[in-house]
Amino acid sequence: MTVIDNDWSAPSVAAPLRNRAGLEIMPLKSPIVFLLSLFVLVPSAVCAKERSEAEARKVAQRVLARAIVIDTHADTPQMMLDDNYDLGDPASPYMISIPKMRAGHLDAEFFSIWVDVDWPKQDLIHRALDLIDVVNEQVARHAGDMEMARTADDIERIHRAGKLAALMGVEGGHIIEGDLRVLDIYYQLGVRYLTLTHTKDDELGDSSTDKPQWNGLSELGRHAVERMNRLGMMVDISHVADKTFYDAVAISKAPVIASHSSCRALCSAPRNMTDDMIRALAKNDGVMDINFYEGFLDPAFASAYKAIEPQMDADLKAAREKAKQEGKRLTYGEEMKIQQQYAAQLPRPSFEKIADHIDHAAQVGGVDHVGLGSDFDGVDGFVPRGMEDCSKLPNLVIELARRGYSEQDLQKILGGNLLRVMRQVEQVSQQLGRTVYGRR
Repeated sequence: MTVIDNDWSAPSVAAPLRNRAGLEIMPLKSPIVFLLSLFVLVPSAVCAKERSEAEARKVAQRVLARAIVIDTHADTPQMMLDDNYDLGDPASPYMISIPKMRAGHLDAEFFSIWVDVDWPKQDLIHRALDLIDVVNEQVARHAGDMEMARTADDIERIHRAGKLAALMGVEGGHIIEGDLRVLDIYYQLGVRYLTLTHTKDDELGDSSTDKPQWNGLSELGRHAVERMNRLGMMVDISHVADKTFYDAVAISKAPVIASHSSCRALCSAPRNMTDDMIRALAKNDGVMDINFYEGFLDPAFASAYKAIEPQMDADLKAAREKAKQEGKRLTYGEEMKIQQQYAAQLPRPSFEKIADHIDHAAQVGGVDHVGLGSDFDGVDGFVPRGMEDCSKLPNLVIELARRGYSEQDLQKILGGNLLRVMRQVEQVSQQLGRTVYGRR
């Protein structure tokens, strides 16, 4: 479905009213008439005619030949570090690998620098630095295929060279250990976004899955957003409480992102975004990158998952205790294997559910504010049928093309919107002079 985002403003007698698509509307001479006309003139979307399967495949092929496909969240570094996983493995059991990226036309990946909220507090930064190191090590090992990117221009240059771009985002404000100077260190090491919270409240603000501690952003969190604006680091509001979201949008001088979030109107997980939040993000000129996790896409799956969750958690706890007794820590990959055994017991929605959430976000906030944030390798195998790994991304592009999205809109969703936000964040940083509390 092609979406035209209507951005109406109060008319003047001197100029015609236009929407973002450039369509001219006759000037309205009365504020009352103008307000009444909103009920008639502001549709949420304009739908193009659906395409046949054959037509959709041709459109998808053309789009994938031109687009820069960007995914804003994958948790693969855990396996790189703990399981010695090589991204070049042609028989990779994981969702992200170089061969799978090539097959799926995935051109740029933001690798998540995530540390569990229950990790020893004094070791959070050390663990993050180890994850950053292993990403750089993998990119260096596969220099013929990959290159680190730090800017939007880098992504485009790397794409023109026929290589894959690797980027990083730190997932959780707890990973700076309450010291804003760590943001500068992460930025210098190539990190280009920070997720303000993870599953628990931290020093920066309240999480969507914890009891409110700060009533939104803390004072330190406000300073963190300001500092990130100066650095040129994107503010990521996935995982945050609703009030934290609104605080971040109000404070940030640059567009913010939701690196891996879906629509609460379609699936009522607290991690998902309400329609009002989607509209606020669009007004901020940010981008919402849709999460592929089944529990955030499909209420039926979420309900079935709750039924098996206690036993699965008990098995995980027992496995962790056994590893601890052996003087080890259960790796992320080992945990995923246990969770995948349970995944096989559940009703699996199809990948079309992802397209449903893209549709909804585009209708509510506009097609300029939607992207892809898969959460590959971080969703414990709970991904829809037809989207088992990144090689399956063309399935989603074909489905969106079938629903009538224009080629231009598809390119925006697949990566163009994120590139725009990166550039805007970079520009705000330049305007602020990259100063931190008055120092350059």
